[in-house]
Amino acid sequence: MKKSKVVVAGSFIVDVVGFAPRFPKDGETVIGSTVKFGPGGKGSNQATAASRAGAEAIMITKIGVDVLSNIAIEHYNAEGMSQKYVYRTDKAPTGTAFIEVSETTGENRIIVVKGANELLSAVEVAAAEEEIATCDAVLAQLESSDEAIVELFRLAMRHGKRIILNPAPARQVPEGLFEVVDYLTPNETEAEYFSGVPVKNPEDAGLAAEKLLGLGVKNVIITLGKHGAFYSDGNNKLLVPTTDLKAVDTTGAGDAFCGALAVALSEGMDILRAIRFANCAASISVTRAGTSQAMPYRHEINELYARFYGN
Repeated sequence: MKKSKVVVAGSFIVDVVGFAPRFPKDGETVIGSTVKFGPGGKGSNQATAASRAGAEAIMITKIGVDVLSNIAIEHYNAEGMSQKYVYRTDKAPTGTAFIEVSETTGENRIIVVKGANELLSAVEVAAAEEEIATCDAVLAQLESSDEAIVELFRLAMRHGKRIILNPAPARQVPEGLFEVVDYLTPNETEAEYFSGVPVKNPEDAGLAAEKLLGLGVKNVIITLGKHGAFYSDGNNKLLVPTTDLKAVDTTGAGDAFCGALAVALSEGMDILRAIRFANCAASISVTRAGTSQAMPYRHEINELYARFYGN
């Protein structure tokens, strides 16, 4: 089968991850067990997830010229991903994320400094128009510049392409942005931010999805962690349970889900199968430490899908 193509305009960020038995309270110091540096950023994580899940992933991003930028180059070389649209600037540092991971719960807390990602321009995205014209889906997040996201969506609409937006991290977006989105993929926190509905359970997710659909989005998929994912297009509603794998590090789970979802939809899977496929990718990712390096490969996703969901 011919590979699908997914174009991702988004962030590359170096993850600085510290592991400790628990999170510190305000003003408290907790002794950690280890620290790791690695490739991350929501955009790059999702592109990596899409690539490993079986697509040709085209990454559009911007990094600095500092020592941390070498982590990006090494990562894309190792993954066999094109660097044609990986731009560099000396006007800002490579983006960085400071991540705390609780070894007890697997949960995380993150501070992101977007750095060079804020400088990704519409002109640089437009340079990839031929890739967008020949792709099966475009995928964006909110960790890069507004103008880059708007231009990606403008070109996707021009060429009639599927538009997927992971609205993370939650922040104010340009007016009308949601109106062109085919699939919106928030987690509980992001769904609450954009809908005004606190999401504590699947019933709340249904109410939040109604609000999000009212903003013009065509399909909403709210990821609910261990409860799976809730889907609505206004007429059809699904709660898709996730697998039984135990979480070690939940950082990047949403990115694994979004990258795999883009591949599944690009390959023509129906929405139930696509969400199950994405659930499997996210489930595998949380059994491993790190973000980009934790993204699963296609054979792993297929094996878990067959074991947990059947055919």
